[in-house]
Parts: sequence; C-alpha cells; structure tokens
Amino acid sequence: MKARELLAEFRKDPEFAKAYEELAPEFEIARQIIRLRAELGMTQMELAEKIGTRQSNISRLENGVGHPSVSLLKRVANALGAKLRIRFESGLPAKESLASSGQPCVGMRPHEEGQGGS
Repeated sequence: MKARELLAEFRKDPEFAKAYEELAPEFEIARQIIRLRAELGMTQMELAEKIGTRQSNISRLENGVGHPSVSLLKRVANALGAKLRIRFESGLPAKESLASSGQPCVGMRPHEEGQGGS
C-alpha cells in the first residue's frame, strides 16, 4: 500500500484526523524547507552551517519535531533565498471572518529581488 493510500485510510479515524490536522503547520513547514533545500541542491549540513546551527536541528525541523522559533525560521528562509510569511486565520465561517483566503497559515516562498526586505 502506498503512503498516500495508507494516510487516507488512517484519516478515516476521527481521532487520527484531528491529530493530523493539529500538526498541519509543522508538516507544511517541514515540506517547504525540504523542497527549497532540495531545489538548491543543499544538504542539511550545508544549511546548518549557513545558519550557524547543527545538522541535527535541521533534521528535527524537517521531521516536524520540536517548536522552532520565528528567529530560526527567518534564518532558514534567508539561507534558502526565501521569505518567511506567517498568518493567522479565523476559525469563523467565511462571512464572519475578516480574512478568509484558504491559504496555508505558515509558509515560505522564494524571495524575489526588488520586493523589499524580510
């Protein structure tokens, strides 16, 4: 059974689905860091050296373990040539919400030249 199929099966369990959704921001951060690092052909060790930390910290970050500080995420984003964006979303229905975009609440995107600082 493929990983996606297995995940779909597990998500049928309401307790699993709730726990999975609660970890969604951590998984999204990990996915984006791995993707950006891979696009640059950079190893975990190279990223760690670039931001002044240990490779094990990058590994934990990419595994969704721990609670990274905003400062660490900013350093990682900068080292990957990306811009860190953090946004809160209301849990209210769309008509009651001040901002309901449906976008991920935490993300990194490649930094484009000429768009100002971080």
